[in-house]
Amino acid sequence: MAVPPSSAAAGRTTVSWSALLSRVAAAVLGGYGFAWGLVSAATSLCVAAGMGFHDAAFLSSLVGVLAYLAAFLWAIAARRTWPVWLVLAGGGALLALLASAMQAALT
Repeated sequence: MAVPPSSAAAGRTTVSWSALLSRVAAAVLGGYGFAWGLVSAATSLCVAAGMGFHDAAFLSSLVGVLAYLAAFLWAIAARRTWPVWLVLAGGGALLALLASAMQAALT
């Protein structure tokens, strides 16, 4: 008679609730913050380059949706969550600062 495989041998791993919550929060909130920073920075840079505001906002929003999707998938698939948080939160903050500085220079 064959012995049934244990849960560890079957490839199952246990994940704590805090790790799961951190990963989901990084995907949803970190991805949103990064996409928002990217959209605001891209809109400011396009307007500074001479594009109309509404065209720049529309183009940047399209890019932002793709960036959110990529950030979300990366946050779910990443081996560790601390680099995800670092890139998404830090990158989103830097992009928002860039957008704010560019908007202040334009007015």
